[in-house]
Amino acid sequence: MGHAYIDLASLLIDRKEEFKVDLEDPHVAEDLGYLLLDLTLVPKTSDEKEEFSRADRYFSLLDQLSLTYWKHKYLAKRNRLVETQRSMKAQIWSSVVSLVLIEGKGLLPMDDNGLSDPYCKFRLGNEKYKSKVAGKTLNPRWLEQFDLHMYDDQTSVLEISVWDKDVGSKDDFMGRCQVDLSELKREETHHIEKELEDGAGSVSFLLTITGHASHAHSPTCWGADGLHTHLGSAGNETITDLANYMPDPRERLEVQRRYSLLRSLRNLNDVGLLQVKVIKATGLLAADFGGKSDPFCVLELTNARLQTQTIYKTLNPEWGKVFTFQVKDIHSILEVSVYDEDRNKSAEFLGKVAIPLLRIKNGERKAFFLKDKKLRRRTKGSIVLEMEVIYNSVKASWRTFNPKEVKYLQMEQKFKRQILVRNLQRVSRLVMAVVNTGRFVKSCFEWESKTRSITAFIMYVLMVWNFELYMLPLVLLSIFFKYYIVRSVMEGRTDQQEVRADEEAEEEEQEEDEDDEERGKEKSKSFKEKLQAIQDVCQTVQNGLDEVASLGESVKNAFNWTVPFLSWLAVITLAIATVVLYFIPLRYLVLVWGINKFTKKLRNPNAIPNNELLDFLSRVPSDEELIDCKELKSDDTQQPSPKKKKTS
Repeated sequence: MGHAYIDLASLLIDRKEEFKVDLEDPHVAEDLGYLLLDLTLVPKTSDEKEEFSRADRYFSLLDQLSLTYWKHKYLAKRNRLVETQRSMKAQIWSSVVSLVLIEGKGLLPMDDNGLSDPYCKFRLGNEKYKSKVAGKTLNPRWLEQFDLHMYDDQTSVLEISVWDKDVGSKDDFMGRCQVDLSELKREETHHIEKELEDGAGSVSFLLTITGHASHAHSPTCWGADGLHTHLGSAGNETITDLANYMPDPRERLEVQRRYSLLRSLRNLNDVGLLQVKVIKATGLLAADFGGKSDPFCVLELTNARLQTQTIYKTLNPEWGKVFTFQVKDIHSILEVSVYDEDRNKSAEFLGKVAIPLLRIKNGERKAFFLKDKKLRRRTKGSIVLEMEVIYNSVKASWRTFNPKEVKYLQMEQKFKRQILVRNLQRVSRLVMAVVNTGRFVKSCFEWESKTRSITAFIMYVLMVWNFELYMLPLVLLSIFFKYYIVRSVMEGRTDQQEVRADEEAEEEEQEEDEDDEERGKEKSKSFKEKLQAIQDVCQTVQNGLDEVASLGESVKNAFNWTVPFLSWLAVITLAIATVVLYFIPLRYLVLVWGINKFTKKLRNPNAIPNNELLDFLSRVPSDEELIDCKELKSDDTQQPSPKKKKTS
């Protein structure tokens, strides 16, 4: 029927004004009437209100002095600022810059004790972030993750500055550096160590530019560009739209040929390739007031981190993205997290799943139920993924006996009474297994059972009389095959045991939540400070018990065939060791082992000292890791249950 325009820049703040606007239509010549409107311009935030109040005082002064030129100039500047803020708040960003701040080295001492309390500030355009403070150190280790946004009409230079925190005075500037993001390849995780200006030290961080809504890196993830160009160096990933994905059998065959057994000795660090299709999510948690969310998905494979675009105002987003990761360790775990984008603060967690690469069934499209941050209980929603991993078994086996890549960004384990108790129980189970073995041997010596003692005595005499060193791996092989048979027979009963374990874990989580609530009710800071030293000691004990228990559980799970790939690898290794020990004297083997250890640093100065046995066991999951990676079934109703009332 007609339209009209109103210049909102001409309105005064917090003042009601009456407008008469005539309706117009370029295709109609007759009079279309008019509208009478009462408009009031109200600042949205307190900062804007203060800014506009200063502007009004400034305008009144200019009016009194009749300086209309400067008034119009100020108005134009203010309008540009408003438009910039509107553009940012509308989230019209072109890419997301994911930054993981790792550490600083050789920073300047700013305090009297020869140390500093450093923290970092980041600035990209008008967006700013600040890290936590690392107290009393010149080599801080922050391990924090930040998401910044790139806009087409703003600078692409990331500014990083390091400051020393001072209580009661202004913080001291320590150094700065810049990173030109336009020079970095997108959809690729870069490990950057940047020197600060004037030799003030250096900062190390991981940086990934990702999340563009319309980005299509290559027409196919198995394409020649992704295969030859991107797999040449560490930390290379690709992303494309599922709508543009066209599978090519010839390119897939080329990828399979690249990781075939015939090419096992080429580039041992290039173990394989992982392709993940993020289809959609359904039934997500409503994080916004309108009963909706603005979800986006983040994929992490060790230190490689990519994310999808944000789908606004929905609980059932369809991302339609295909991600490709270079696999450096086949025992890595793919973590897929869903977040709600919040324009005014950090993203809100919606759910997460952890998927070991060895459990992936190629080409299977599957819905995974989301879990909470601790990966113990189910939360609302599910995510549909289709994955495929192609790898070389020989390279994967060789990589198993080398140091495991450290994941920089992981949840810090805080002291909790229930976790300490659980770790004590885990260690107690291992100790009891050793004690029970000792009791069994003692019962044989004391002839509590004549049949058992006679059998043990005969076996002992025969083994000692005929013992050769090559028989030791044979004994370990017999244990592997024993548990392989037991596992095959007991396979039907494991589900019931897992259900019982899940119920126990859920009860423990409820008790932990109750402990957190009780601790949150403590309002006395002085009391908390007194407990801080005790908590630090308890946390050290807790983490030490966790390491001991995890090591013992890894040994148990290796024999239990929890990860068949690792168990078969151990069986093959022991079989080779048996043959070698049978034909080659032990002194020659020890001599070769010692020469290799002594000359390793001479042959390769950058070599990392390692223990092959511990590197192998580090790939075997502990019982806690198995619970984290357990996939929830469709009939699993592991919803957060109501908390039990405490009985006095």
